[in-house]
Order: sequence, then structure tokens, then C-alpha cells
Amino acid sequence: MDVLLKEKKNQILYLTLNRPEKLNAFSMELTSSLITALKEAEADDDVKVIILTGAGKSFCAGGDVSSMGSRRDPATAIASMQNTSKVTKTILQLDKYVISAVHGYAAGAGFSLALASDFIIADQHARFVSSFKNIGLVPDLGLIKLLSERVSLPIAKEWISSAKIVSAEEAYAERVINRIATKDLLEVATEFAQFIVDGPPLANKFVKYMLNNASDFSHEASIMQENIIQTLMFQTEDAKEGVRAFAEKRSPDFKGK
Repeated sequence: MDVLLKEKKNQILYLTLNRPEKLNAFSMELTSSLITALKEAEADDDVKVIILTGAGKSFCAGGDVSSMGSRRDPATAIASMQNTSKVTKTILQLDKYVISAVHGYAAGAGFSLALASDFIIADQHARFVSSFKNIGLVPDLGLIKLLSERVSLPIAKEWISSAKIVSAEEAYAERVINRIATKDLLEVATEFAQFIVDGPPLANKFVKYMLNNASDFSHEASIMQENIIQTLMFQTEDAKEGVRAFAEKRSPDFKGK
């Protein structure tokens, strides 16, 4: 059985974590397959956005707790963690937008995976939990920084230190997620993705990069970065098409060139 299902349709790549018997917990095979698929999508001009979801009852239960006893040797443990954390690093560094469509539980590293995505769409019954403290561990795969960038510090501390199970409604109220789906989850995620599919790929690439790295720059440096990138963008075919479309009162047809 393939641990990752792939389907490309209308310039959207759907990636489905497919270990339903383990609630899509990470394994070495799943980690490797997901990283490879994400990198292939980045190189595929026919893919404008990626929707990530899970098969079965939940989005992702995080690490496979049943295999953690084999990681007692520090060298083995750090090698495993460095390998798995490449998943969230890849999403954060990817040129293209990633949408996590969450149902059931996004727990532990599964919560990290959702937070690394650019957008989160959750169904009404979705639950988010940083469950590491229940097994005497600290968050990983970037969860501490990713969560603290979305919610206030006291809320992040509470959710992490108490292993609070956060409902979709509370996650939306705290602006952790973009939408709550009141109908079919993938249908809502696909509808949400349309503004990306219709949008300019090059501009989206640079917007993602600048926003993801905004905290690293002063206001002056950020403005200079915008000016340099904007100067380059003026030379693109997409910018020229956008101007033509505006003058002709039609929707632009962006090609990512």
C-alpha cells in the first residue's frame, strides 16, 4: 500500500497521507515520500498549489509512539528527528503555497505539519493538540515557533504545557486556521485554493518568502527587499499580462513567467 497518495487536477496537487491504521502517523517511508512529492511539485509548472490531507479518521497523529522506544540512543534519535523535521522545513521553504485540509486530529507533529502550511482549512470536528507533554517530550518539527507566530505567547504556553485539545472553533477564533468547512472538506479546500490557481505564481512565490522571513528584517531592510523584488517583477510576462488585462477589463492569464 502506498503511504502517500497523489492526484493532480486543475493545477492542484492533492497529497493524501495514507497510513489510516496509524492515524497517518509519520514513518520513515511516509516522511521520505512526502518530501519527495513536495520537491517534485515545486519543479512541476503544472502545479500551482498543494492540498495536503489524510486518509481515514484523522489528518495526522504525529510521531508513531509505538516506535519511539527504539530511539533511546541519542545519535539514532537526533538522526531520526533531523530527517522527519525536513518535512516542515520543505513546506516552509517551498516556492508554492501549501494548504492543509484537516479532519479528525492534527496531533503532536501532525499539528506542526498543519502549522507549517501556508493555510489551514479544517472541518467542524477537527481537533488540534500539542500532545508531547503526555509522553514527557517537548514539541518538535518547528511547532514552538510556528504556533507562537500565530497565537499570543500565553496561549501558546497554555496549549503546549496543558496538551489542550483545541476545537476547530477555538482555533479559528485564535486565527490559527483560515476556514471551517461546513460541507465536504476537500471541496472547501479546493474552492479556497482557486485564488492561488488564478493568481500570479511568481508573485505568490516572493510573497510567501517575504512573509515567512519578515521577522528577520528591519522595516528599512524589508522595504529595500520589496523594492528590489518589485523592480524584477515589473520585467515579467505576468506583470505585463496583468497590465494588459486591467486595460482590457478581463481576468489575467498568468503563466508564471
